[in-house]
Amino acid sequence: MYDQSVPVFLHGLTALSGVLRKAEAHAADKKIDPAVLLGCRLFPDMFPLIRQVQLSCDFAARGVARLAGAEPKSFPDTETDFAGLQARISAAKDYVGSFSAEALQGAESREITLKVAGAERKFSGAAYLSYFVLPNVYFHMSTAYNILRHNGVVLGKADFMGG
Repeated sequence: MYDQSVPVFLHGLTALSGVLRKAEAHAADKKIDPAVLLGCRLFPDMFPLIRQVQLSCDFAARGVARLAGAEPKSFPDTETDFAGLQARISAAKDYVGSFSAEALQGAESREITLKVAGAERKFSGAAYLSYFVLPNVYFHMSTAYNILRHNGVVLGKADFMGG
């Protein structure tokens, strides 16, 4: 469970940080107000870039904590610029990286209960990671990437994959 979560999330969050660095440079090069990119959405009913990054961090951090049987750390959603998002990613990586392989031993069979869309859901740790946490992390990371790519930031698959 450790190998399928902690290193995967650290790698993904590192790649997301790189994507944001390219976006910030793009905004500076093209004289685009960074707030414009940070507020962009793929569709009006979807979250903007800032929220996509916050959620990528939250699902990774809270996912690992729950797998370890720990109370997830709360990260306030106060970021308003690229520097704040980079700090959020750094804090999430530090938190995710603080969980050892030993802390996740037996996590595959740990029962995890949480509210999803107002309904209580119960998962085994293995199902929670495979069918809830990983898809959510990748969904929000992909959406952040796609928002930026759609708005002209020169990105490729290698940027998303982390090189």
